[in-house]
Amino acid sequence: MADTRKSSDGPSVAADSAWDYRTLPDYDHVFHEADDILAFASALSAPEPSPSEEDLLNPNTRPDFEFITALNDWKPIHQKVRGQQTTGSVKANTKAKRKKKQKRGRDETREGWTYNIVKYPFLLVVMGWLVFLGAAYLLTRLYITFYEQKITWRGKRRRLRKQLREQTSYQDWIQCARELDRYLGNDAWKEDTEYAYYDSRTIRRVKEQMTNLRQQSMAEEAGSSKDTGVQRPIDELRGLAEACVKNNFAGSENTRLYSETYYGTKNLVQDYVEEVTTSLKFLLSSRQISQDEKRSLAKHLSTNFGRTALCLSGGASFAYYHFGLAKALLDADLLPSIITGTSGGALVAALLCTRTDAELKQLLVPALAHRINACSEPLTTWVPRWWRTGARFDSVDWAQQCSWFCHGSLTFLEAYKRTGRILNVSCVPSDPHSPTILANYLTAPDCVIWSAVLASAAVPGILNPVVLMRKNRDGRLGPYSFGNKFKDGSLRTDIPLKSLNLHFNVNFSIVSQVNPHINLFFFSSRGTVGRPSAHRSGRGWRGGFLGSAVEQYLKLDLNKWLKVLRHLELLPRPLGQDWSEVWLQRFSGTITIWPRTRASDFWYILADPSPQRLAHMIHHGQLAAWPKLKFISNRMAIEKVIEDARESTRPPTQALPTPMPRDEAPHNVLSEEDLPTLLARAENTSAVESPMESYTPRSTGSQTNLLSPYDRAGSPSLRHRVGSWFRLPSPRSSQETVRPSLSKLRRVRPQEQRRESVVEELRRQTGVFWDDPDEKTASETEGDGETTDEEAVRDGDDAAPWGLRIGGMNRSRSEGGGGRN
Repeated sequence: MADTRKSSDGPSVAADSAWDYRTLPDYDHVFHEADDILAFASALSAPEPSPSEEDLLNPNTRPDFEFITALNDWKPIHQKVRGQQTTGSVKANTKAKRKKKQKRGRDETREGWTYNIVKYPFLLVVMGWLVFLGAAYLLTRLYITFYEQKITWRGKRRRLRKQLREQTSYQDWIQCARELDRYLGNDAWKEDTEYAYYDSRTIRRVKEQMTNLRQQSMAEEAGSSKDTGVQRPIDELRGLAEACVKNNFAGSENTRLYSETYYGTKNLVQDYVEEVTTSLKFLLSSRQISQDEKRSLAKHLSTNFGRTALCLSGGASFAYYHFGLAKALLDADLLPSIITGTSGGALVAALLCTRTDAELKQLLVPALAHRINACSEPLTTWVPRWWRTGARFDSVDWAQQCSWFCHGSLTFLEAYKRTGRILNVSCVPSDPHSPTILANYLTAPDCVIWSAVLASAAVPGILNPVVLMRKNRDGRLGPYSFGNKFKDGSLRTDIPLKSLNLHFNVNFSIVSQVNPHINLFFFSSRGTVGRPSAHRSGRGWRGGFLGSAVEQYLKLDLNKWLKVLRHLELLPRPLGQDWSEVWLQRFSGTITIWPRTRASDFWYILADPSPQRLAHMIHHGQLAAWPKLKFISNRMAIEKVIEDARESTRPPTQALPTPMPRDEAPHNVLSEEDLPTLLARAENTSAVESPMESYTPRSTGSQTNLLSPYDRAGSPSLRHRVGSWFRLPSPRSSQETVRPSLSKLRRVRPQEQRRESVVEELRRQTGVFWDDPDEKTASETEGDGETTDEEAVRDGDDAAPWGLRIGGMNRSRSEGGGGRN
């Protein structure tokens, strides 16, 4: 599926047009409006909505209540107030200083003196052990690097790898990768079908059977073969496709299959993917299958196979490496339609989901650095702000800068309608108890994108928590989610895979991980997709088995002790934030890509990139993504066929989400306007009685149930008849139920509200023992087989008029005896 000829590429990093900022689409356009920024500033300055607006507006109602707020998370409550102080205030401040420091609440710590005694010594011992493990891990990684560089990568092998890393186009990279595979003997591995990490026999058998059935079906559709009366080959091919088109069927999507070579996989797996793609295209375009069957087949395949999502992690200025990954996917026509971003990755994701493909090809160039100027303030500006507010950057200024990347004040739903891509942004509430939200066009359709991007980037100490904004019907902006504030999403959910699977059936994720504190701990002991292990021609362990074993043990031990500190609540909470999730959450996906960073990137972690630095980031982002494109193309080839079939088979009257057409809508739901018409029709019908004339309300205890539904017509068993003595009968459908108006209920005479005597009720209920419900009377057999309206009601005929059915049921009830209820 990938465009290996690169005919759809945008300007390369080395092209002259990629450095001219005047060629950027909408470079000088100002997307934000003054009213939108003013509404955002007003929402930020508004007090918190808790505890309630009534308490704030009417403080006299609760004199014992004191509302305390703070300007930032740096000093949550106690802040120094300048001004003249009286003698009483000075004494109060002196007494407050003498008080002990406030401890954690009882709701957080329920232990007594043992906790207070053991807490700090245990914390000190564990922190010291973590420092030792970290130093040991660093030494282990240095040993493995030395082992690979000085022992493994030597001679021609080293020259071929260096040549591979110097390529600037994907086509040239493929040629170098194939040359390196031939030198390492990986071509023989591709020819051999046997492998321990997938079921080669099942893959071969399914591929051969699918090829035969497809050829027979094509011959039958062309008319060269005759129908023998048995099951058609097209039906067998359809059943085979539903059985094998699943996520990682027989291990065909195991990452180990793509981790033994620099380009490609087993020839059997590649042939299987191509055959599945060809068979699905034939199935979903064949004339032997109806449109409804194609639609059902495409829906089932989509559910079983799942969808692919691109996940962009946070990482401050490290997030600009995402531009290179996005450019590599876009040029190969492999950019997924579901994209999620957190913190710095949210800004890149917003740019990808608010611009079309043609615009993105011109934007993902080094000249884009001229538009990235959010950190351009001098030291004399941000230091006083940080001291005053606790944040280095100003939220309102960032809103103006961010609106250009988000194409103005677009909402998530508007962005989806503009580009067809689904944007997801992770935001964490400022309070520690509320769950994280994943904003998209389903969960927050009216939320403004730039406000969610700011909230996802609000790291404590860098940017204060902000208020999400929503767009009203008149186009004006207002606070979203009751005006609550949100902050950096990477603090809890850097990669929201569970939410993506819940909302969009995502089971294949492409993760671009650039978090500096996580990137250092990524280590693939057996190699990764498109990057085999250097030991034993890609068949061994990096640094030998002992080196990989020590690395794995140290990393798992570090993770274990961090979990111990979190569960025992021993970690301090600077800025009121639990920072353990920064290390303990999931940071990887099905395919995890981490570009090679430089030591200088840590120095510029909170600085705007120059065109030269951005060109370096884009280039290395592409180099990190190119080894994964073959795996992604095989996955997206099948997924794209399924999604195109769903689009082509969807009726034009149905939008997303699909509503029921008007002609197929259920007609048993009656509105209030229909009830008077149906009552009037029933009253004017001469063949039956009016529903209200024979309606007798039932009494339950000392109260009368005036709105009780009618009994079932033709109860089939004795259990239902006897059970009706103790419970109210439930209607079969809303067509058999009518809610009388208040004026009709007032017409009911008091004597009609009396309940029947016990003897009459027993006589009527026990009639089932001698009355044959299937026996027809002489009057029922008259009419030469024609069915009357009342018979249609008794027999449950849906063709009977609604008013006649009600009248028939009421008449059977009023007659009593052994008639049907």
